[in-house]
Amino acid sequence: MTAQDTIRVLIVDDSTLVREGIRSVLHDHGAESGIQVCGEAATVAEAISSAIEHRPDVVLLDIRLPDGSGFTACREILKNLPDTRILVLTSFTSDGFVYEAITSGAQGYLMKEIDPLGLVKAISDIMEGKSILSPDITAGVMRMMRGGKGEAGDLSILSPQERRVLALVAEGKTNKQIGDEMGLSDNTVKNYLCSVFDKLQVRRRSQAAALYVQSQSQHS
Repeated sequence: MTAQDTIRVLIVDDSTLVREGIRSVLHDHGAESGIQVCGEAATVAEAISSAIEHRPDVVLLDIRLPDGSGFTACREILKNLPDTRILVLTSFTSDGFVYEAITSGAQGYLMKEIDPLGLVKAISDIMEGKSILSPDITAGVMRMMRGGKGEAGDLSILSPQERRVLALVAEGKTNKQIGDEMGLSDNTVKNYLCSVFDKLQVRRRSQAAALYVQSQSQHS
């Protein structure tokens, strides 16, 4: 196993029992995928300091922490470590929580009821650039994202090439995979995505992908 193959995970949850359970799951089921727990935290302050200290690839983040919101931790971690992936792991399914997770920069939102292999797969997928957002929670969140904006997030303003790039993003493909499929360089793909994000008024792949999924469901 090389250093490049290792996925370093920080577990953030205020329950010692939950943290130990997640650590055990990742040890038993994630080793073959290169997943290693690099640290644990029980509060917002600990999450931020631990992330800066350990520089994890993925943070498994609960929403409710003793000293504040996990979303605060999410924003602060990404401010310091923009390449870190945040995967919310919680017991709450509120559209409002999912919405805030996306707008805070999280790339995924999972329930704690997920099975061990599902969690391992989600961590591996998020490292490949995929957004972990199930279609069944997307519709309500997209309604909130539009809010009073009417047609905000309308995909019709995208060019055909931009729509094709976005469709591949929604399939969970990385920039390299998109480039290979479309015969484009990585920089060209990045330029298309910057344009898509700007037109749709979003900041993250997960937000853009969610808009695409919602658009498709409306026309199916």
